Amino acid sequence: MPLIPSLLLNVGHALDHLFLLIFATAVSAIAIDFGMGRWEDMMPYTVGAFLMFGLGSIPAGRLGDLWGRRPMMIVFFLGIGASSIAVAFTQTPMQMAIALTVLGVFSAIYHPVGIPLLVQKSSRPGFTIGVNGLAGNLGIAMAALLTGFLVAWQGWRMAFIVPGLVSIVCGVLFAWLAPQEQMAASQKKRVSVQLPKNLAIRTFVVMVGTATTTSVLFNITTNVNTQLLAEKLDGLVSNPSHMGFLLAAIYALASLAQLVVGRLLDKFPVKPLFFSILFLQIVMFALASQSSGWVWYAAAIGYMVMVFGSIPFGDNMVVRYIDDSMRSRVSGTRIAISFGISSLAVYLLGPIVKHAGFTQLMVGMTAVATVGALIVFFLPGESQMRPHVMPVPKT
Repeated sequence: MPLIPSLLLNVGHALDHLFLLIFATAVSAIAIDFGMGRWEDMMPYTVGAFLMFGLGSIPAGRLGDLWGRRPMMIVFFLGIGASSIAVAFTQTPMQMAIALTVLGVFSAIYHPVGIPLLVQKSSRPGFTIGVNGLAGNLGIAMAALLTGFLVAWQGWRMAFIVPGLVSIVCGVLFAWLAPQEQMAASQKKRVSVQLPKNLAIRTFVVMVGTATTTSVLFNITTNVNTQLLAEKLDGLVSNPSHMGFLLAAIYALASLAQLVVGRLLDKFPVKPLFFSILFLQIVMFALASQSSGWVWYAAAIGYMVMVFGSIPFGDNMVVRYIDDSMRSRVSGTRIAISFGISSLAVYLLGPIVKHAGFTQLMVGMTAVATVGALIVFFLPGESQMRPHVMPVPKT
């Protein structure tokens, strides 16, 4: 993949996460505009976006393998940009819920299509995934900074319009500059990854299980951190722009974790590295649940570093053990299951915080991190998992 199309693919990852977090960052302003009493009452209206982000990954992955990843990425850029602009013109919470759901459909395209397209000829897939993950997480950081600025400047509607226009421009550039695929991934000469059936089942279960716990933690933290920051630093920081900077700083620092983990994945076995990251997650969430002020802020940096640092493992396992001709479909299935489940967490987020408070929410995230670490114990050792690659007989 040439340099500029590769850069656009990484920008696409940033935009994908940015779009999904504009609502969470601007929810207080949206709630006031729509006459809702509390921001928590608006949160259920975004569940469709996260549900479709997961469920839409299955058809997106299948189309990526069968139709082509390049045309699917063009659809992604143009579709998510147009749907974001549509959100800006909604007048009721239900209209917003529908527009956000459509946005979720297009956002589902990126992970099962964009990442396999980016790594399909990479000699260092771990590092490539790490760089791509860094771009995605910088998109999260930009959601805090850009959305805060645009809401203060022109209101929450502009926070959806500006990124929407940027995405459409990126789509036009990608269509112009990205080279045509010689054939769809499913039509390429295939290889067979030979794993014992029980080992293959264990590996897939671990991939889905850890993807689910990671998705739950990712969706909860990125959707609640804005409000959590305001409560935990109440009396210490009050300026909204300062709050935005502190939140962006958390995401910027955490984003570096994916770059580091990507490099480590090219050098070390998956299982001990993955378990170490998840163990530190448990420690940081536990500390955050029992602290406030600047101690909480330090713990928040810690748990976000570990949440972001856990993300490359799923994509890395897909690259290592799944043939390129099927990667989009397998990745789509994994994402669909994990995000389908984790979207429920987003739906319940507002009611949980409203009735139980942030402390109990943090205790719950500690428990989820513990479950993820226990699942990793079932991951086969590196020597067992290494696939034997051999040509598929012609039919």
